[in-house]
Amino acid sequence: MENISFFIPAYNCADTIIESVNSIIETNFKIGDELIIVNDCSTDETGETLKDLKKKYPEIILIAHNRNKGGAAARNTAVDNAKHELLFCLDADNVLAPNSIKPLKEYLIGCNADVASFQYQHFFTSDKLKPDYIWTLPDGEFDRGMYLTDGNTPGQHGNYLFTKQSWVNARGYAEGTGALDTWTFGLRQAITGAKAVILKDTYYYHRLDHQNSYWMRDAEANLWSVSMKATLALYPFFDRIDEKYLDYMLGKGRYSWFHSRGKKPIKLVTAESKKKFYTNLQQKTVKRIYPKLTVIDRAINKIKRMIFTK
Repeated sequence: MENISFFIPAYNCADTIIESVNSIIETNFKIGDELIIVNDCSTDETGETLKDLKKKYPEIILIAHNRNKGGAAARNTAVDNAKHELLFCLDADNVLAPNSIKPLKEYLIGCNADVASFQYQHFFTSDKLKPDYIWTLPDGEFDRGMYLTDGNTPGQHGNYLFTKQSWVNARGYAEGTGALDTWTFGLRQAITGAKAVILKDTYYYHRLDHQNSYWMRDAEANLWSVSMKATLALYPFFDRIDEKYLDYMLGKGRYSWFHSRGKKPIKLVTAESKKKFYTNLQQKTVKRIYPKLTVIDRAINKIKRMIFTK
């Protein structure tokens, strides 16, 4: 795992992606790495900007969707075309700190982890060196249980290093989930046992743009749909979710469970216990659909067989 496949999902980001690409290539890119940029059918000048970047950096691999498919699909397209086991996703409006990737990669390998994240996210509006506020993750091995509540997780920002195998295990990014694509991907990695580590005293720069933010225009503008999109992302893993919690997700909490995780965390169960549940359910269903015949019913059937077989 010496080299990294960096990738950027790009949609209407002509004003920011140059800085993002430069932050990868100038100090964080080494010989043998690759940078894949997927243009998700942008309607601004992103396409022309990417062509100019390709001229400057021939090592860039450009892929274009012929229709807008969303962030998750753009990320999956990039990973599908990546040749390395290690992957780093950088959003098209965010910026890496100089020389920040090498220690992150060494930490992931040294810890035999599947995911490695920076400890801090410096949120900025205009000057990345003057953050508006900072998000913090606890250093060391990350508690996967944090994904089950409303705590801060690597998936909430989505800009981290991970292995392709963890992407395969998680069945990729959940398409159709809008701005929840990275959070749900992180949760799916956690459910499938991915070991995540947080490298102490490291950071990247996360741009704030409420007017054009993917989260603001997709999730905040349609709060009622957030829980339903998260449920869609978890559908392949219903066999790991407690049955009573599933009833809540699909019933009373279908529009609100995502925002209620602080008071009512997601409850997981082992695959073995869920298998027992389904086995018992199968037996109950068989008994209900094919009830055992009474003595009288069996006697009548015997008489019928005797009459019609003569």
